[in-house]
Amino acid sequence: MLAAPDAVRRVAEALDLAWHELLARDWPQLRALCERDVVHRAGELGQRGWAAALAGLHENVRWRDGGIDVPPFDAATTYPLRGAGLLLVPSVFVWPGVAAHHEEPWPCTLIYPARGISALWERGAAVPPDALAALLGRSRARVLAALDTPASTTQLARALGQAPGAVADHLAVLRAAGLLSRARAGRSVLYRRTPIGDALIGSAG
Repeated sequence: MLAAPDAVRRVAEALDLAWHELLARDWPQLRALCERDVVHRAGELGQRGWAAALAGLHENVRWRDGGIDVPPFDAATTYPLRGAGLLLVPSVFVWPGVAAHHEEPWPCTLIYPARGISALWERGAAVPPDALAALLGRSRARVLAALDTPASTTQLARALGQAPGAVADHLAVLRAAGLLSRARAGRSVLYRRTPIGDALIGSAG
């Protein structure tokens, strides 16, 4: 098949079919999961350094003596970064393992399971505690509960199965009440719970 004159076209058609049949419908949710992991990991790296950022990456990845151990790869082999940096790529496909690429001329890369992958196929967020729902309203309580990691309006709407406009309204009310803060990250505006919001979730739970 690979030697056939139309091999490239046939492979492209097969990949296109696989995309539409297997991934396209769920891609917004998959992408949102990876985007939220990137935001979380960048925050850990900026606030607490490499050791903290790698601590929750995967059970087989750890910081040691200024380097990164990734068993069960050959413990006697070292791959120097030579100032080129290390690319961290969250994935919804490698769980429960972790993958590493080190072939030149590509950058050294660690591919790891994105945070929250255990809830990947859940439709909507978990039901919030009744007390919190009674206080805020069930939809607003779900938005607050879903912000265990920073997220944009679009990401929350995808995760909760709500209209972006409705989620934006809930975010505005929660922010005005001091339960959320927001900050720009690239092209996105990300919302996160304030300490008051965390305390409310903790006491209600």
